[in-house]
Amino acid sequence: MLEGKRVVLGVAGGIAAYKAIDVCRRLVDAGAHVVPVLTEGALHFVGRTTFDALGSERAWTSLWDEQRPIPHTHLGQTADLVIVAPATARVLGLYATGISDDLLTNILLATRAPVLVCPAMHTEMWEHAAVQDNLRVLRGRGVHVVEPEVGRLAGGDVGAGRLADPATIVEAATSLLLASASAPDLTGLRMIVTAGGTREPIDPVRFIGNRSSGKQGHAVAEEAAARGAKVTLVTTVRLPVSARIDAVRVDTAAEMEHAVLSRAESADVVVMAAAVADFRPVQAAPSKLKKAGGPPEVRLEPTVDILAELGGRRRPGQVLVGFAAETDDLRVHAAEKLQRKGIDLIVGNDISEPGVGFEHDTNAVVILGADGSSVEVPLADKRAIARAILDAISNARSSS
Repeated sequence: MLEGKRVVLGVAGGIAAYKAIDVCRRLVDAGAHVVPVLTEGALHFVGRTTFDALGSERAWTSLWDEQRPIPHTHLGQTADLVIVAPATARVLGLYATGISDDLLTNILLATRAPVLVCPAMHTEMWEHAAVQDNLRVLRGRGVHVVEPEVGRLAGGDVGAGRLADPATIVEAATSLLLASASAPDLTGLRMIVTAGGTREPIDPVRFIGNRSSGKQGHAVAEEAAARGAKVTLVTTVRLPVSARIDAVRVDTAAEMEHAVLSRAESADVVVMAAAVADFRPVQAAPSKLKKAGGPPEVRLEPTVDILAELGGRRRPGQVLVGFAAETDDLRVHAAEKLQRKGIDLIVGNDISEPGVGFEHDTNAVVILGADGSSVEVPLADKRAIARAILDAISNARSSS
């Protein structure tokens, strides 16, 4: 299945390094060309000779290897996928902060291939705020994560942090490689994606807002850029954004309206993933409202319906995608919004379900098309949801 695919398998210094031997073997058996890269720490747990024997070529262990000058550039540029298994807290921290102090971290910064990290560490380390923050940063940049399992750890403890089963890791790697190979070519497609919830000021301190984290919109933008699209991301949140994306930062619905509508005419696709406020204060107070003055009277007015405006201005061949966050009768409400807005696709999710929608790293959606098509995507990480959305967009464009 993976014939012709070149995989860099990074092995970091943790007790779970022994499982990377099985990951290497399984990848080679599937037809992949596996290039093992072992950190100095990994060599305390596993031997280079083992990976020399099982990999498709001799293992790399040093940035200063005499086999080839600047090996990180060569290995990063030629990889179809980079896997780090196990990914220790040290490697995750270095990768998230852009510090390269050995061959593996240099490869991670030098590659444009998809990266799959498979964390493994003791429970206290896995749950530490710094580790979780680093993972959030990496996910925001499009790095794929195979979460550790709960099980027996070194020292006899039981808890979260055990490296995922090698079969699970290889399955995730295979999905990424096959998705990359079969993904519709979006090269040259001009796309606008919106993300996050708008903030409508009541006074200089307070605002009307919502719980949207912007993670799904950012995932759509990153996946579209990875598939060759020229992406403009209009976002209200400060998540990290790849250099290949043109990011436009806004706060209010009016600012988003201007940013989107001023660029929409030249866009082939507009994906309105942002949660735009339906109402805003008629006038924001110039200074902070004080409690002593009693409850303020805040008069509201409707904001511009950006998606409806796009529908009225759309040019032939342009694809418009809306989102519907619901708490009941998901399909009914999403279908009604699809028809009312006159758009091509609607992505609906039931935010009352566990792990779905706002603030989560996962989502589950139904994608309805104006042509009557319907795709249900079960709970998955938001990058996987983004791939399904882009596939639906590609299908809509090819059938129009």
